Amino acid sequence: MIERFFLKGYLSFDEVELEFDKGLILFSGASGVGKSILLNALLGVFGYKDIDARLAEVSLDNDLNLEEIGLESEDINIFKFVKTKSARHFINGSQVSKKIVKQFSSTFIDYLSLKEYKEFENSRLLSVLDTLISKDDNEYKKVILEFKELFLKYQESKKRLDEITEKEKKIEELKEFAAYEIEKIEEVSPKVGEYEELMEIKKSLSKKEKITESLQNAGHIFDYEQPVFEALDLLEIDSTFFDESLNELRVHFENAKERLDELDDMDIESILDRIEKLSHLTKRYGSIEESLEYLEKKKEELEQYNNISYAKEELLKEKEKLLKECKKRCEIITKKRQVAIKQLNSYINEYLHMLYLPDISLTLLNDDMNETGEDRVDINLWGITLNKISSGEFNRVRLAFLSSFNDITNENGNGILILDEVDANLSGKESMSIAKVLKKLSKNYQIFAISHQPQLTSQADMHFLVYKEEGKSKVKELKEKEHKIDELARMISGENIHQKAKEFAKSLYEEKK
Repeated sequence: MIERFFLKGYLSFDEVELEFDKGLILFSGASGVGKSILLNALLGVFGYKDIDARLAEVSLDNDLNLEEIGLESEDINIFKFVKTKSARHFINGSQVSKKIVKQFSSTFIDYLSLKEYKEFENSRLLSVLDTLISKDDNEYKKVILEFKELFLKYQESKKRLDEITEKEKKIEELKEFAAYEIEKIEEVSPKVGEYEELMEIKKSLSKKEKITESLQNAGHIFDYEQPVFEALDLLEIDSTFFDESLNELRVHFENAKERLDELDDMDIESILDRIEKLSHLTKRYGSIEESLEYLEKKKEELEQYNNISYAKEELLKEKEKLLKECKKRCEIITKKRQVAIKQLNSYINEYLHMLYLPDISLTLLNDDMNETGEDRVDINLWGITLNKISSGEFNRVRLAFLSSFNDITNENGNGILILDEVDANLSGKESMSIAKVLKKLSKNYQIFAISHQPQLTSQADMHFLVYKEEGKSKVKELKEKEHKIDELARMISGENIHQKAKEFAKSLYEEKK
């Protein structure tokens, strides 16, 4: 529910602050005072209209699911439009695009001056039919849920089968490529850590001559071993440390010579060739470990390709089984919808009678299977299509559908309905029919409307008068009975109110009571 609306600096309005309650909220006033401007500003906050206001702000107490657009809900949610150098939209202080504001607002706002078709969408009509059936049939919900689960599995099975069929078309090419990749890696037969070991050997080979020469030169140190022992003995110094050091040095030198002897037995060309092959694998796959992982993956793929005929056969069986189960549920669903659609026809036509429009006919036709079943609702609207009727007729038909859905689904009253002169160019009788429908609908919707007709205005729960004073548009709520009757009388006879108009206005007001 919209609790508060604030507007500043928009065309003929300097500043407006209004507070709203539940029910049917009407704006009236003479032509040109700014009623449509005011309503456009309200719609502009929700992204439905382009406005040029300095500031427009709405406070809602709805339990909004703002998490779906990445925002947090508050106890009171603030939608704001600000225009400085550029137009910006905000929800609870966070800037959002106009597109997102409108998309999100459409989940709880219906604007009946737009030729929107969501009440006529097949999924919506079938959902209402299912709700109608479920009221008297507890098992029906279970059938619907079973069908949806089975249909999702069927779709997944079909998708996997399509993928296999697509692969099957180029299976030989895929098998050949997988086998080629396997052969290339197995031909090298890499081992983890081998590349690093060979690089160390290569490094040692490159330094072999220098190491050999260095060992020969350093080996002369042992020629002076005996003189050092004699000197230490004369100096009465324990020679153990020197003896241990030379022995350790001999071990290191001997080990180095053994490694050099091993290098002499190695084929340098084959080592370099091996390094090059391993290096190629590393460049292609990232590392030896990754090349071995890729090898296993390709072996698994090749096995799958070899078993693809069996996998396809199993999937075909699964798909056919799921399709059969889906069809079984669809038959039950369609049969029950065929009965329920007659009831839905009655609901809608009852409202169309109230709105002085002829009956329409809803027919259930067979459709390709989808997540809603195998049904499509055909709307026979006096032999013409919805987009060919006048905007006035379209809105009244939409109102009949909306009211019928509301009766069937018992929606909880979080909806907001905005209408712009829904009773324009209608007779008093037709205007009163709309008033009665809206009055009933207002139990579950907060409804905002502009009206030039006293019949609809007389049914308002809140009545706001839009007027001009010194060229500026202003708004005030009419709370007193006398003020409301005076405005109704003005709507009947114009600015010069005569007694009969006042009496008629009073009778309309009393009829509401």
